[in-house]
Amino acid sequence: MPIWDPLVPAERFIQRGLARLPPVVSHWLGYRGKPSPSSHTWVVCLWGFIGAFGGLSIILAIFGHTEYFRSRAVPPIIASFGASAILCYGAIDVPLAQPRSLIFGHFFSGLVGVIVATIFQFNLEDDPFPRLQWLAASLATAIALVVMHLTKTTHPPAGATALLPCIDQHIWALRWYFLPVLLLSSSIVLVTSLMVNNIQRQYPKFWVAQIPPPPPVSKEDSHRHRKPAMAEDSSVGSPHSALRDLESGP
Repeated sequence: MPIWDPLVPAERFIQRGLARLPPVVSHWLGYRGKPSPSSHTWVVCLWGFIGAFGGLSIILAIFGHTEYFRSRAVPPIIASFGASAILCYGAIDVPLAQPRSLIFGHFFSGLVGVIVATIFQFNLEDDPFPRLQWLAASLATAIALVVMHLTKTTHPPAGATALLPCIDQHIWALRWYFLPVLLLSSSIVLVTSLMVNNIQRQYPKFWVAQIPPPPPVSKEDSHRHRKPAMAEDSSVGSPHSALRDLESGP
């Protein structure tokens, strides 16, 4: 039996709020009055290419050519966002690509990676390959898997995000600053996904939780609630019909 998601009421509230917005606004936030049909292959390829190229280019421009981030030795891009681009610009219908998984999957995994690397007291700048690096990296990804599953934020590219503080000296040098970098990168992917994917497709399918479908009505329930045919459409055999017959005569 799946774990009940406490954010389902919040998702219903969000969808009701989006429905009240003007269509020109709600359309770009993924709201549709009726389910959207599946996209053709050429549509997925075209807008997936444009989205991945544009989204990753913006991340590289911000982190690679901004003095604020260059002075803090922030890498031009975190490698795991290349995999996120495949999900968030290509496979946009799957739950793994929705905003909750994108934002919090990377954040929780990065948090786990930094904590594990801190516990092992690595100094990757002096020793790029510490003796227990294999243990820390494997443990970070395994714990991140559990955390994402319990919080329903599973995002496969975030498995690499948990690895990076344990194996990459540039990421480890950021320490806790790695987390706001992840949040900013995820936000850029989300905003560009909204801009590109809603031109001919729909993104996101949900914001914080997938609303479960209504339970199916069994045949027994449908028969139980159905009125008798005599009571619904016909008055034959009822006291009123007998009285009418007596009044009208032969």
